[in-house]
Amino acid sequence: MKYKYAFKSEKENIAKVVGRDLSMSRKQAIEMCSFIKNKPLAKAKVLMEGVKEKRIAVPFNRFTEGAGHKKGISGGRYPFNGSKIFLMLLNSLETNAQNKGLGQNLMIVHACAQHAAQPFHSGRKRRIHMKRCHIEIVAQEIEHENKKDNKAKKEHIPHNPKDTKKQ
Repeated sequence: MKYKYAFKSEKENIAKVVGRDLSMSRKQAIEMCSFIKNKPLAKAKVLMEGVKEKRIAVPFNRFTEGAGHKKGISGGRYPFNGSKIFLMLLNSLETNAQNKGLGQNLMIVHACAQHAAQPFHSGRKRRIHMKRCHIEIVAQEIEHENKKDNKAKKEHIPHNPKDTKKQ
């Protein structure tokens, strides 16, 4: 069955990845998606590495119950397993972009998490649902203008009238 993305776009310069039925809390996935959204792909990977090593905390803005204060933010956590899952997805997204022929300047324009099927645990813990979610991430190639080209294009406009006479 083909997956229906929540992100609708007909653009050519985008790369998509989806993780289905991932064993992760949907609430943590939502907070992590908002953490990496609108960031360059390389920076998002560095951030997830920092979360994995418990150097960078993910700010929890929406689901804050039990999230203690962290340095520089109000409430946050270090979702270790979630950071491993997100690193896997970001690496897959980078590979998809390379297969489509996109460059290195990728910006994450869409990241969302949704409910997945919640089967029961087996054994003695039956009647307790597992936590599952679907995560989709979309990156778009952005064009950076070289600063050197911009400086060359700008003409020197003198502020002193004496400078115009010298030319």
